[in-house]
Amino acid sequence: MTCYLCNYPHFEKCKGRVRDAPNLEFRRCSACELVYLETVEHIKAGHYEESGMHDDALFPIEAWLRQTAEDDQRRIDNLRPMLVNRSILDFGCGAGGFIQRATNIAASVTGLELEKRVREYWGKQYEIYESLNQVGKFDIITAFHVVEHLADPRAILSQLAEHLNKNGQLIIEVPSADDALLTLYDNQDFQNFTYWSQHLFLFNADTMRQLAKQAGLEVVSIQQHQRYSLANHLHWLSHGKPGGHQKWAFLDNPELSRAYASALGSIGKSDTIIAYLQKAK
Repeated sequence: MTCYLCNYPHFEKCKGRVRDAPNLEFRRCSACELVYLETVEHIKAGHYEESGMHDDALFPIEAWLRQTAEDDQRRIDNLRPMLVNRSILDFGCGAGGFIQRATNIAASVTGLELEKRVREYWGKQYEIYESLNQVGKFDIITAFHVVEHLADPRAILSQLAEHLNKNGQLIIEVPSADDALLTLYDNQDFQNFTYWSQHLFLFNADTMRQLAKQAGLEVVSIQQHQRYSLANHLHWLSHGKPGGHQKWAFLDNPELSRAYASALGSIGKSDTIIAYLQKAK
């Protein structure tokens, strides 16, 4: 399998193992540095529709909403000025927490989600569709932690670009391939934990720019964002386990958290990147 972005045939094997599929490996392209899973053949037809991404297909929607609540609210808080009186499509809307919050701000909010039980859960309370063929054009399209799951992200982003109104923006949030625990700290326990068979690609700022260009999109900006705290990182480094942001929360006062996130962002080592894109002119 050559590199998805640049077709270069040579790669380095990423340190660590795929936690749920140790027979698979992640690779980093020796040319463009895209990180990719060696195969996507395990993503069969109907995989996402039938909750194949979840370890437990019976994971209740209510629990899912509680799990994503902090990120849902953070996204609303950060994007609020852009959302007011605009038409929004949340592509890969998951449990629907962002849609819930955006409904009271935007002119209209639409979701698109392959997972059948999400659409069944919300019924007619929100407009949640299963295909881009069912929706029109929007001022803002969001895709939060979706692109890394797509077998052909270039094709999907090209399709999303066609659903943007004039001067519309596509906002993509993905986990970063340059996460400090993976690269800066070279933490083996985290490397064995974070790679997952449902993440087919991991991007950094440079490879996200390349993907956007190939999809016919222009980059407005790419921002570094740190979701997990200093306490979380210290716990990984000292105990080799997650949960430090809960057990050592006393470390995470606002000033220290902002300073640590800023320091990681300044060297491109945050755990998340957020790309603001528009249709190429």
